[in-house]
Amino acid sequence: MIRLTGGRVIDPASNRDEVADLLLEDGRIVDCFERRQSGGDETVIDVAGFVVAPGFVDLHCHLREPGFEDKETIASGTRAAAAGGFTTLCAAADTRPSVDTGSDVEALLTLARRDAAVRVLPTGSITKRLAGEELSEMADMSAVGAVAFSDSERPVKSSRLMRHALEYSLLVERPIASHAEDADLSDDGLVHEGALATVLGLKGIPREAEEIAVSRDLALANLTGGWLHLSHLSTAGAIEQVRRAKAAGVHVTAEVSPHHLALNARAVAGTDSLAYDTNARTAPPLRDSSDAAALLSGLRDGTIDCVVSDHSPQRWIDKACEFEEAEPGISSLETAFGLLMRLVHAGALTLTQLIEALSPRPAQTWNLPFGTLAPGAAADVVVLDPDQAWVVDPERFLSLGKNSPLGGQTLRGSVLLTISQGRIVYRNGL
Repeated sequence: MIRLTGGRVIDPASNRDEVADLLLEDGRIVDCFERRQSGGDETVIDVAGFVVAPGFVDLHCHLREPGFEDKETIASGTRAAAAGGFTTLCAAADTRPSVDTGSDVEALLTLARRDAAVRVLPTGSITKRLAGEELSEMADMSAVGAVAFSDSERPVKSSRLMRHALEYSLLVERPIASHAEDADLSDDGLVHEGALATVLGLKGIPREAEEIAVSRDLALANLTGGWLHLSHLSTAGAIEQVRRAKAAGVHVTAEVSPHHLALNARAVAGTDSLAYDTNARTAPPLRDSSDAAALLSGLRDGTIDCVVSDHSPQRWIDKACEFEEAEPGISSLETAFGLLMRLVHAGALTLTQLIEALSPRPAQTWNLPFGTLAPGAAADVVVLDPDQAWVVDPERFLSLGKNSPLGGQTLRGSVLLTISQGRIVYRNGL
């Protein structure tokens, strides 16, 4: 039995925000009550002065295993997740082989049971081998544990296939998560199309590459009544389309990443406005500050349902190269909370709103039974210091991916303790 004593308990799912003790036993929340004398058979951890919250739930994370263990493994990725306060990860299907069948889902779950520090839930592919040609075995995958379906960072080019996928979503009651991009319009672009792209001499990707694809997917969701989930949105126009679609009754949910909320295209220039930082190359690209402001507004008003890490670890060699050759993606599990706390310290979000966006809202978005500290819930807990400053050193990441544009920057807000299913999986200073 574990007692976390004296902390400020913030549980948005139950509207709780008070100083209290939290009692955990046998992998479950037992009770939350006013601070009192400890019983005999308890491990007591004093968290006075800190925040106790439900563990973060990540709907979009690339763990790379099987097939790309030189980028990340389930063991390393879930340790990084624990260090970042995440207790549930929905693993992307872009492995080798990709997650196309019920057997693939079962194999991933077997690996996770053996190696994972936190809970791992598989996302199956929409199309076999992520090739965009033939639908995967969604019913079989759903039956054995797939929580959603996505072709990861590959857009489903065929409107016919996307329509059929959304029709299947009605049968399996799982979302179809779309990387909304018109690949013809992106045309091998690298960064947001704008003045900075011109200065750096890098090919740009217009906002319309996302917005045209979002429009198509929303039209198909409206046609079929299926469940569309829009992954890592990045433009103001896309947010406005989702806002209108929700008002019209379309079954659509949407997510945003920490880097699209708290960074913008200027990060590509690094510390030298005439150079560039390959670690800031991501898909979709970092956009203008006006887009980031629109994303934040969408998160606050519920147009965007939740924040995801979009953790995309890459090998050092795949970032230590020309920008055109660099693989997109940011290793973000260990910096997500600290980066997002910039928005809290700036007054753009409250701490409760941030916790809600990282825990109960993602769980509710995909109907997952997590993200709460209510009695009987899974004992997934994070203890936070909202004010502790620390300097990002990617070489010290637990993730194998050291690809972060935040290296050397100071973040204010840290994870002190993570408990997953009743087990302490990360501890830093408590």
